[in-house]
Amino acid sequence: MPEPYQLKSKICLVGERGVGKSSLIRRYVLDQFDDKYVRTLGAKVEKKTMRIDVPGRHAQVGFRQLLGDSFFNGAQGILAVADLTRRETLLVLTGWVEAVESVAGKVPVVLVANKADLTGQAQFGAAELAEMADTFGCTYVLTSAKNGQNVEDAFLRLASHIAKARLPGNQVPVAKPS
Repeated sequence: MPEPYQLKSKICLVGERGVGKSSLIRRYVLDQFDDKYVRTLGAKVEKKTMRIDVPGRHAQVGFRQLLGDSFFNGAQGILAVADLTRRETLLVLTGWVEAVESVAGKVPVVLVANKADLTGQAQFGAAELAEMADTFGCTYVLTSAKNGQNVEDAFLRLASHIAKARLPGNQVPVAKPS
């Protein structure tokens, strides 16, 4: 069996205050949720190693979540996060993605609509998500950092896109929008 291939990647979770970026990281890395809101200032760095299947190779992808213009340099992927209960958080994501790409260049994006556990309070749905995903040329996923719904899937989708972009010649299976 071939030696595992290690692929380290820096990603940015972007979006407005209170959409759940830190909660998504906490759920993904530690499998924990804390409903007490703690505002994250500047940068919060987290790392997790994961395995994804790349035909002919085994890859481990390390992720770092860094917020703020000075940290966008070197980003290889973006999780663009909106709060399903606040329409305006979806509408401003274009500016966030453009800010990262103005520093890091064109990189893979996955659109995340967080707080899927609050669907009764949703202010936008699949049609708006599909339209925004088309704008970015990406897939989208509904997540809940609170109950863990699709959190790992969001990161795995982005990892697949990053591996495909960084390992030319490999066909990496990419999940379809939920």
